[in-house]
Amino acid sequence: MSPETPADAVDDTDERDLPEPMARVLGEYERHLVSERDLTAHTVRAYTSDVAGLLEHASRLGGTAVTDLDLRTLRSWLAKQQTLGRSRTTLARRATAARVFTAWLVRTGRAPVDVGASLGSPKAHKSLPPVLRADEARDLIAAAATLADDGSPVGLRDVAMLELLYATGIRVGELVGLDVDDVDRDRNVVRVFGKGRKERSVPFGRPAARALDFWQRQGRPHLLVEGSGPALFLGTRGKRIDQRAVRTLVHRRIAEVPGAPDIGPHGLRHTAATHLLEGGADLRSVQELLGHASLATTQLYTHVTTDRLRRAYQQAHPRA
Repeated sequence: MSPETPADAVDDTDERDLPEPMARVLGEYERHLVSERDLTAHTVRAYTSDVAGLLEHASRLGGTAVTDLDLRTLRSWLAKQQTLGRSRTTLARRATAARVFTAWLVRTGRAPVDVGASLGSPKAHKSLPPVLRADEARDLIAAAATLADDGSPVGLRDVAMLELLYATGIRVGELVGLDVDDVDRDRNVVRVFGKGRKERSVPFGRPAARALDFWQRQGRPHLLVEGSGPALFLGTRGKRIDQRAVRTLVHRRIAEVPGAPDIGPHGLRHTAATHLLEGGADLRSVQELLGHASLATTQLYTHVTTDRLRRAYQQAHPRA
């Protein structure tokens, strides 16, 4: 599930309208997601909202317990979502949420048959946002560095965050979750906790290392307050910076680069992956760096690099 869930990802479902047996199981499922699967609050909220929507639909059809779920109910629920104009990506994700839920029901003895095992779902369109060219990425950092020449704490912080996002391709949620001790300057690697609290180490280069040093020595001490804690990146009030502030920063800085597409932190992640592959990195290494659970996700970036090669060939080759 994407860390940037679409606006239509949450059903307007009031869980209090559910029959008591359904509401009770939904609460137990939410506790399972939190305590046993250790999912993020955002992911738990999205999963439980999807399942709540399914149970609400089932109750309107006369169901009162999770054992009343059947394949026809699941299919009619998805069909209703389609008539409401939900995207293929949202439909695919909700079908997955239903299958995970019905499998859990069987595994925990709450239902005799996994009715979701045969539930199909439309294939989501796997499209990537635009990415920066290498020169645009350099201009982005250079523009931010120019504004930070006065040594202001916020300017030094912004440069360090941009350098680290581009150098590592980490997610914005992973960036804001970093603590000071997660940065290993001896080896120039950063320890990241990704989806499902899976830990990985991601290397970064000398430019990012220099920017981090400036920030930690000359910027961060000026923003420290009593409640700052170990957070690596701080907001103007001294607390751990939030994702919204980082997204605003990235969009604002990229707007200063002539001709660059308007992308956010996730676009910088795609940019990093694309440039790694164009520079000769193998897919498996890029998969590890980005923290993708499946190599198929990483393979999406090969389409970007192939398209660029094709355009370059058509523009440059006399017999293209």
